[in-house]
Amino acid sequence: MCPPAEEEKSNSASGGLANNNVLVAAIAFCGVVTIASVASAIALSVKTSGSGTATSAYQAQEPPTIIVNTGDIEYASGKPPAGENPCEGKKPDLPNTECIVEAMVNVGPQAGANVTKGYRGSLEVEHVPITTPYWQNGMCPVNVHWHLGTEHYSLGQYDETGTGPDIASQVIDLDRRKLQTEQVRSGYHCKYYNAEDEMLTRPYVWRHCVGMQIGETYEVHWPHSAAGACGTLNQYQTPFYDGVFCTDGVLTDTAAQIGVQAQIFTIVNDEAYYYPDLFRGMIVDGEMGQDIAMYTGSTTGTSRDNEICSQYSPITWQVDRKCHMISASSFDKMCADMKAQRDDMRDDLYAHGSRVLVADELTADNQANRALRGN
Repeated sequence: MCPPAEEEKSNSASGGLANNNVLVAAIAFCGVVTIASVASAIALSVKTSGSGTATSAYQAQEPPTIIVNTGDIEYASGKPPAGENPCEGKKPDLPNTECIVEAMVNVGPQAGANVTKGYRGSLEVEHVPITTPYWQNGMCPVNVHWHLGTEHYSLGQYDETGTGPDIASQVIDLDRRKLQTEQVRSGYHCKYYNAEDEMLTRPYVWRHCVGMQIGETYEVHWPHSAAGACGTLNQYQTPFYDGVFCTDGVLTDTAAQIGVQAQIFTIVNDEAYYYPDLFRGMIVDGEMGQDIAMYTGSTTGTSRDNEICSQYSPITWQVDRKCHMISASSFDKMCADMKAQRDDMRDDLYAHGSRVLVADELTADNQANRALRGN
């Protein structure tokens, strides 16, 4: 072993010089030893590769055993320093209202709608949906949340023939302080579920998301807005309305400046379906995010149906028509990211109920179809 680099300082100049000489000699010795060691290693490597019969110790090691699919990964979820939230309380007071009054439609177009290719609603509107990626329109995501089953309908993908485990009546910790029994309305389902397939039934230890179920279908929503606190620590908000309406004096055309991405997933316990960043928006990869329905609608949720409607309309919807499988760990990572935001997003860590499918007469007649690029 080489001597330590630090030597006791001498009180005299000659003593300091002597110590320096010793230190220089020690460093030179270490250098020679190191060079010799490297040369020996290179020679051994050349000999090994030349003979073709020996294998290095590194190459001979068995691959490590990796335990997956058990929720054993603890994702970082620490928050940034506390600070002022300029978006708090920015949700406008627009209560739900009757959809039809005296046989006339009393509201703007509603969501979630039928997004089957070729379908068109019967409500005539003059505005058009955004048909390019939201970021190209000066918008950023301000929230992420999801619904049990799907609020939209895509024939052959997520429709009335889809299946999944029944968790609609389970007890969910809605306010994180006490357990409440609440009937969470389930929407449509994908067709992946198979009770005999282990990746669709094997339990997963959830560390961050609440009340989630392997094999279940969820519709994920990413609200975007041109009035968000884009690029700041306050960009993501719960409720999402605070994020959508955060900056005053920006919104002049809601259909062109507010939009929601929607993508439908069945949760599997298989790391082959892991995506590390579900937090910031729709996944565009392979078949994901390619077949998109675009139309104008409203906010959703179970407080609305075909009699009581949302006044938050019109806004653009861009909805993936296809079902996709995604790992439970992808969702749990997203929930950890949500916990790490400055605003408290805990009220979005569980699945919300799904609104009933919007009737034709409340669905806009402006559905567009195209594949998004660079989303």
